Amino acid sequence: MRKRARIIYNPTSGKELFKRALPDVLAQMEQAGYETSAYATQRIGDATEEAARVINQNFDLLIVAGGDGTLNEVINGIAEKPNRPKIGLIPMGTVNDFGRALHLPTDIFEAVKVILTGKTVEVDIGKMNSRYFINLAGGGKITEVSYEAPSKLKSIVGPFAYYIKGFEMLPQMNAVNVRIEYDGEIFEGDIMLFLLGLTNSMAGFEKLVPDAKLDDGMFSLLIVEKANIAELGHIMTLASRGEHVNHPKVHYYKAQAINISSFSDMPLNVDGEYGGQLPANFFNLKRHIEVFSPSQEDNDMLLIDEPQQSE
Repeated sequence: MRKRARIIYNPTSGKELFKRALPDVLAQMEQAGYETSAYATQRIGDATEEAARVINQNFDLLIVAGGDGTLNEVINGIAEKPNRPKIGLIPMGTVNDFGRALHLPTDIFEAVKVILTGKTVEVDIGKMNSRYFINLAGGGKITEVSYEAPSKLKSIVGPFAYYIKGFEMLPQMNAVNVRIEYDGEIFEGDIMLFLLGLTNSMAGFEKLVPDAKLDDGMFSLLIVEKANIAELGHIMTLASRGEHVNHPKVHYYKAQAINISSFSDMPLNVDGEYGGQLPANFFNLKRHIEVFSPSQEDNDMLLIDEPQQSE
């Protein structure tokens, strides 16, 4: 019996390049032995509903063509299912943080080749209250940059749009008093933001959590204490080089379970989208999702301390 694959794609991502390439992608998948069909998302939540249906219909392979937001929706559709399919990713977003972490090619047909080689890795995902994420979660005004940067600006200057928007938002940032419990330790104080990284990248900052691993079962927790505009600007500049972790206002920890609470409002960000307000409980689900990946040995974000899966 032939294997069955389902493609979930965002038709507006990547200047609609995937939409135009879809017939050739389907032909390539069919030639590789997959009976393949496709679903185009139309509104927020579509990818989550379709991913759950893929599991109920027992597809062998689920391919996501879109940005980090589409991937996040798919993860939320399959995270709680016991029979999760293998995930193939064709990065089509402006930044593609998770695709960067996996060293996936941005060329559509090269990404398909990665899927068809059959090499996979098991990666962690995070759970925030009842929602799941695969790249990064955080809190604070500056984390809104990922969904407030104008689409037109992103299409012109790409990831640099987030950097521009970030500096624009610095004067709006206010400190919030929080209590952060992480693996039996406690941090209390006024902070500008916190980030929990599963990968090393957010909005194009590829060294934001420089020692993050995709498969170690731990979050990289970054906390920025109350700071003035000059200090925040300096931290942002250092972050572009991965040197911010040595700044005296920055704290950096590793943890599997984190609980964050506050008496004040602090907006949350989950994989680049608005995630509500504090309080929030976070838990790392170690090696919960199996995804197709290029050479494991060349990826410094994988521990590879245990045997990984393959076709």
